[in-house]
Amino acid sequence: MTSADGSHKGAAVSRRKQRAVAISIAVSLVLAIAKGIVGLATGSLAILSDAAQTVLDLGTSALTFYAVRVGDKPPDSDHHFGHAKVESVAALIETGLLIATGIAFVVEAGKQLFYGGEPFEVTWWVAGLFVVSIVADFFRSRMLKRVARETGSEALEADALNFTTDMVSSALVLLSLAGVYFGLPAADALVALIIAGFIGWNGIRLARRTIDTLVDTAPAGVVETIEKLAEDSEDVLALKRARVRLSGATLFAAVDVTVRRTLPFDRVDAIKARFEEAIRSAYPNADVTVTAHPVALDDETVFDKVMLIAARRGLAVHHVTVQHLARPDDSGEQLSVSLDLEVDGAMSFSTAHDVASGLETAVRRELGEDIEVESHIEPMLTAGLGARDAGAVTRMTFSGILSELAAETGRLAFVHDVRVRVNDEGLFVTCHCFAQPGQTVAEVHDAVDALERGFRRRVPEVRRMIVHAEPRA
Repeated sequence: MTSADGSHKGAAVSRRKQRAVAISIAVSLVLAIAKGIVGLATGSLAILSDAAQTVLDLGTSALTFYAVRVGDKPPDSDHHFGHAKVESVAALIETGLLIATGIAFVVEAGKQLFYGGEPFEVTWWVAGLFVVSIVADFFRSRMLKRVARETGSEALEADALNFTTDMVSSALVLLSLAGVYFGLPAADALVALIIAGFIGWNGIRLARRTIDTLVDTAPAGVVETIEKLAEDSEDVLALKRARVRLSGATLFAAVDVTVRRTLPFDRVDAIKARFEEAIRSAYPNADVTVTAHPVALDDETVFDKVMLIAARRGLAVHHVTVQHLARPDDSGEQLSVSLDLEVDGAMSFSTAHDVASGLETAVRRELGEDIEVESHIEPMLTAGLGARDAGAVTRMTFSGILSELAAETGRLAFVHDVRVRVNDEGLFVTCHCFAQPGQTVAEVHDAVDALERGFRRRVPEVRRMIVHAEPRA
């Protein structure tokens, strides 16, 4: 998804949330006015408590509208993770107001139960108002829940819970009206108590979830899922740490994994990218950061370690040879490492020697101070060379010499694809040949070395020679 596509989608989600809240505000305004008038006219505590809750819903819906508008703003220089937690703060304020309202009506209902209340007349239009309220709360609660689920909005979810509470409250008011109508005036205060308890219970439940978000409590099951993804990855050695938290609909995940330290950087980047994609597949709204920590494994060879040290220093080495020497005093083995180090041919020899000494010191630090480390410095061509073909006569002459020498080895045959190039460095010769079947790599390499040595004795002006051996078809 391009940045423009992401911005367009985010704006569409924000507009959808704001439209849902605007509808809710309009409904709350109408119901608050109607219930307030009826409550004042009848003097019913249950009706007044329900009306007060509707007025409170109107205020919290307005707060939700503000929170949604602010919370959907993109990250900026002061809010690196966005503004989504504004919705959580709004939800927490809403739950606090709910709980406070519930406590107030508990106190008022207690007074009415102990000291008695003013009787009131139950009429059909009062009951009809609360039937309409239940229907309205049902549809807007369902609408808000759907939008909250699709957008991950805690503020909308808090609003939906409010209206679910309103719906139950209105049903309880109808029950209290029925009790009063049939000669049970205490039903008014008892229903007010039940409504207050219901408000408080839902408020506490929502507050717990909202506080979990504000204090960055890890969502249940997410870390376990990431651990399983790490176990299923062939290249991730282990999950070192996973820190996850929710901010609105976005799951932020900072994950540390361990990888083999001998891997090249591009391979490590590919491993991180695949693991990030695996997490996003499980959690599409996740913002994932993966940090890879290189670790040494028990199966690392001395060759692996020497090549790694050179790579970290940006140096090219080859012909790394490792020998295990028996100590004269039978106290064990001494390690001996030799290698060829390629440096820029234009570099001063003293500088090149310092580079080689630094590499040798690094190898000793890794493998032990008592090991032998010897390096051979040779020039590396850092730029392409202008060259020309040496001509057919030279190529045919060299082909004859190479064929004769190949036959002498007893292991190589059919020299072909001979190329001879001339440049400022001298002659560059390449050729292909067949290796007799059934040989090991070491045997073929020895035969190729013998071929090259014999050719250099016959043609000493050769600067570089490459012999490509291949198995006979």
